[in-house]
Amino acid sequence: MKRMLLGGIAALAMTASVNAEEITEINFGIISTESAAALEESFGPFLEEMEEFLGVPVRAFFAQDYAGVIEGMRFDEVDVAWFGNKSAMEAVDRAGGEIFAQTIKDTGEEGYYSLLIAHADRADINTIEDVLDCSKGLTFGNGDPNSTSGFLVPGYYVFALNNIDPNECYSRVLNSNHETNALAVANEQIDFATNNTESMYARLAKSRPEDAAKIKEVWRSPLIPSDPMVWRANLPQDVKNKIYTFFMTYGRIGSEEDIKEDREILANLSDGWGPFIPSSNAQLYPIRQLALFRDKLTIQADDTLKAEEKETKVQEIEAELAELERLSAELPRK
Repeated sequence: MKRMLLGGIAALAMTASVNAEEITEINFGIISTESAAALEESFGPFLEEMEEFLGVPVRAFFAQDYAGVIEGMRFDEVDVAWFGNKSAMEAVDRAGGEIFAQTIKDTGEEGYYSLLIAHADRADINTIEDVLDCSKGLTFGNGDPNSTSGFLVPGYYVFALNNIDPNECYSRVLNSNHETNALAVANEQIDFATNNTESMYARLAKSRPEDAAKIKEVWRSPLIPSDPMVWRANLPQDVKNKIYTFFMTYGRIGSEEDIKEDREILANLSDGWGPFIPSSNAQLYPIRQLALFRDKLTIQADDTLKAEEKETKVQEIEAELAELERLSAELPRK
């Protein structure tokens, strides 16, 4: 172990050894924001460091879509995972997941933005009003259904608030990851797509600058909380303790050389991360509110529902929103 833990953190780590009879390896889930090859290259050094600290193999777990990583956690095939907020909500609700840490940028920022993007040469697509014109017969690259920035956020702010159903408005709708959508726009295979500032400005601009230069930003969302780290809630507590210690000390504790090396590794992950900060399932409150608001608008616009049924469903959602507002008000303020 190259890292020296100090004070109470050292004591915690020493009493939190991984029990080989219970856990012989850790499977680390990585959501498919881009190709598995690109993700494996960027996450590889971090997982090697995690393996060294835990003393058991740490293996990357990839799936074709976000749902595959969620299902992996549901069936105990994924122990720890990097999720977006929407997919983390699904993992918490359906797969026994629990948020324990949050990523932040290497600049200290605690959020990012959803985008709508189009080819830089498209003179007819410059604003949100342009993409909401259903008479144009545009082709649309939507995100993974479990993506926060690629699906949930634009689904609410762009489409639900404007009473637009993308499947009815556009001539073709495709669901893909951020990298695929960006390249499809750059190569003029689709007219516009969802994306986010992480994938566009921290990844694509560095890995494929010639393609990034062909893309322009059409719309930007309000700030989205930075991505959570999630573990299986049913992991043994001693394993959780040591995983938590690794995340909270990585890039913070050790020799000056170690800390510099750790931060360089973090800076190469996703949109460029800094040291992790503690978090919990409470991080999802604003995401849950967003999903409920969108559901409420969908129900109110559904002409197939009887008035009484519609009112009942809306009241149920409003009760859930009120409870989330109460819980949010009880959280300590930063």
